[in-house]
Amino acid sequence: MKFFSVFRFRLALRKPLSCFVMLALAILAELLIVASAAAQDASGGRIRVQIVSQQQTTLSSEIEAKISVLTLREGNSFQEGQTLIAFDCSIQEAQLHKAKAVAEAAHQTLKVNARLAELGSISTLEMDQSKAKVKEAEADLAVMTAVVSKCSLKAPFTGRVAKLYVEKHQYLAPGKPIMDILDTTQMEARAIVPSSWLKWIRQDSRFSVRIDELGRSFPARVIRLGAKIDPLSQTVSIAGLIEGAHSSLLPGMSGWASFQRGKP
Repeated sequence: MKFFSVFRFRLALRKPLSCFVMLALAILAELLIVASAAAQDASGGRIRVQIVSQQQTTLSSEIEAKISVLTLREGNSFQEGQTLIAFDCSIQEAQLHKAKAVAEAAHQTLKVNARLAELGSISTLEMDQSKAKVKEAEADLAVMTAVVSKCSLKAPFTGRVAKLYVEKHQYLAPGKPIMDILDTTQMEARAIVPSSWLKWIRQDSRFSVRIDELGRSFPARVIRLGAKIDPLSQTVSIAGLIEGAHSSLLPGMSGWASFQRGKP
């Protein structure tokens, strides 16, 4: 009885193991089929591409303050130079006014001491101290001017809000992410192509991109070739610029790029 129990236990172990092996082989076969199809497409000058924004960044708070103006939401568009967010900087502005007054007083003191120095009524040490006070006051004024300049964030380029991390009236600490923004006026099509394509593909080579999500094709040209070939896959990255502005194109879309081999 003990022998049969051990036999049944081993058989039970073999069943899930054999199922796992069969599943792994099926997945491997499917991957080989996909890789073979991709290779055939690549050999014909056709390759998968992904659409990305040429410019994108995360804006963060540079000062400690409360949000007073926040009109944009996720998906909203904006123009370069537009104010995206403003902070309540009443304290910083008061400190700026104080720094201006101190700097003005320091300049007036220096002016009076310079006149006294001409009359020989002030020592050289006192004159040097007056000059140092002016430099100190100007440095404090420059610091507060820089701080107040951070009380609003302006768009570095024309684009759209991809993600918003904050809400109006929220108090932020320096370095707190505010929003992800991206440029939707210039889109890139990026792909990984066989390194053998370097025999004929060049910068400014033209191609077309058919986007799956839109069912439309867009003209493009190569603007960058990768600086390194992957030694294992023998592939290299390329980037193409979609020509013209297309509001329907969104980052993350994908499709097929078609090249005419040997033609610029």
